[in-house]
Amino acid sequence: MENIPVFVFQIFVFLSVYVQVFLFVTFLENRGGLTVRRGGTVLSKYPFVTVIVPAYNEERTIYKTVRSLLGINYPKEKLKIFLVDDGSTDGTWRALCRFSHYSNIKLFRKENGGKHTALNLGLEHTETEFFGCLDADSIAHPESLVRIMSYFEEDASLMAVAPSVTIYNPKNFIQNIQTVEYYMGVYMKKMFGFMGAINVTPGPLTIFRKKVFDDLGPYRHAHNTEDMEIAYRMQKNYYKIGHCHDAYVYTSSPSTLEKLFRQRLRWIYGFINNTIDYRDVIFKKRYGNFAFFTLPTGIISVIAVGFLFGKIIYNVGAFLHSKFIYFQTAGLNLSAMTGAFDPYFFSAKTPFFLMAIIYFIVLFSILFGRKISEDRWKFSPEMLYYFPIFALIAPFWILKAVWNTIFSVVPVWK
Repeated sequence: MENIPVFVFQIFVFLSVYVQVFLFVTFLENRGGLTVRRGGTVLSKYPFVTVIVPAYNEERTIYKTVRSLLGINYPKEKLKIFLVDDGSTDGTWRALCRFSHYSNIKLFRKENGGKHTALNLGLEHTETEFFGCLDADSIAHPESLVRIMSYFEEDASLMAVAPSVTIYNPKNFIQNIQTVEYYMGVYMKKMFGFMGAINVTPGPLTIFRKKVFDDLGPYRHAHNTEDMEIAYRMQKNYYKIGHCHDAYVYTSSPSTLEKLFRQRLRWIYGFINNTIDYRDVIFKKRYGNFAFFTLPTGIISVIAVGFLFGKIIYNVGAFLHSKFIYFQTAGLNLSAMTGAFDPYFFSAKTPFFLMAIIYFIVLFSILFGRKISEDRWKFSPEMLYYFPIFALIAPFWILKAVWNTIFSVVPVWK
């Protein structure tokens, strides 16, 4: 019985290595399609696009968001912008009214009902072939939209294209750590795109063919993660989702640990509950890598975190208990607790080397994510301590999300 936890741990280590190696092999097979375009992109045809900016109490950020849309390299007569105030209690509406004189901007104001209701209001008034959303705390790169639209031009089967999202102007330790995470997210999103296995169409400027919503219906509440649910729905209905790695959108990030906890709690809670809602697709061959790789990987990650966190707590408790018994028996003897390091006792077991492999592949994914996000290879110190720090704090919001799911406690939006 004592060997069971060790066996389970080794299984999780093996699965972690498998996932990282699988993603790396996907990268090697598709690296020819990872060039970053410089300068302007020209399309043979510029379709009409509607972009909705839903806003709730975003008076501090909404101006820059809308200005970034107005500065996009896309024919102004082909870009419709809907600004939706979802019942804000601050000065958001006043900020939106500053744009009322633009011919391609339309303003809406409604009672607060959640982001999905604001998006659906915009959808009701959308008459263009393409539709997208830009979160009110995000800024679009001037070339982002035209690069996304080039993917639709090249592949008529694509029904949605997601951009690369990175952190805007990180200012403190918490935000710098998230910047590293977002670099890795760009890499993983691109690999999932190659596999046809994307599970989130993020709010910052994912563009859809409006046919998606005409066929499948509007956004849903979806546990406050409507951008995840619509991707699940598309995958279940065989609607292809792509990722444009050089379409950049910069988003604001939580500046404190408390805000980060609330955000990630909502994300993980949304993943768990959307996966439960769509559990009938898991391991069904007809749903491809989404069913055989993306969802199982996420599920295993949640279970592994719970197991490893429990194992750490148990080991720390056992260590402290043994020291307590020792001090009760032999008294406090500091000399017995000191000694020189002996490499003979350095662990050379297989799991250690597998963990090292995981760490280096993750480091590569971060570096390459930065490469395709910023078109440069650049190492930064936070890339080294991101992994151990998130390993310490992530279990708290993951386990809280599991707890909330079990006891039907819905996380707050912000």
